[in-house]
Amino acid sequence: MQDLVAPALLTLALIALAGYLLGSIPFGVILTRAAGAGDVRQIGSGNIGATNVLRTGRKDLALATLLLDAGKGAAALLLARWLIGGDLAPAIAGGAAFLGHLFPVWLRFKGGKGVATFFGLMLAAWWPLGLLAAATWLIVAFGLRYSSLAALVAALLVPFYAVLPLPGLGLPVSTPVLALSVFTAILIWIRHHENIARLLKGLEPRIGAKKA
Repeated sequence: MQDLVAPALLTLALIALAGYLLGSIPFGVILTRAAGAGDVRQIGSGNIGATNVLRTGRKDLALATLLLDAGKGAAALLLARWLIGGDLAPAIAGGAAFLGHLFPVWLRFKGGKGVATFFGLMLAAWWPLGLLAAATWLIVAFGLRYSSLAALVAALLVPFYAVLPLPGLGLPVSTPVLALSVFTAILIWIRHHENIARLLKGLEPRIGAKKA
């Protein structure tokens, strides 16, 4: 039994490491520097995600950051699925990529808030989850005009979507995918603690609002 368990654990550990390293690529920092737009960590909130990249005035860089941050999470999960199969290894790789984005070793573990990577992971893990998460974000964002609140609500509801008895959409999902949705949701809420405080105080800026 140990002869079988040890290689399996080593494989999962290597998958997790590869996922973390892929997720830790700070595309926001790389793109803004390469384009001569400065260091995104010295702009606005100091976050390395697409929302803060947008504050450089470069919509193209923000869009590229959004797609690449989402893509690296999806790539880590899909690569593990292709190499090993099942749902456990992909969920571990995806979770590790998410941790890599939040705590990248290259930036002294000061990364983003994980929203784009979260959406990429959910789409790759099971596309109906990704679509439901995106629809939730759009409804809240356009209805209340709070990007952070939209992300928080989407992250909160995805684990509930994951257990819906909707066979036509492949739901409910497997336990590893459900665990991944819960894991990422918890970390998104933790990383948005400052936004939550501003929301409660009525100080969170709305989408499209001009600074005073």
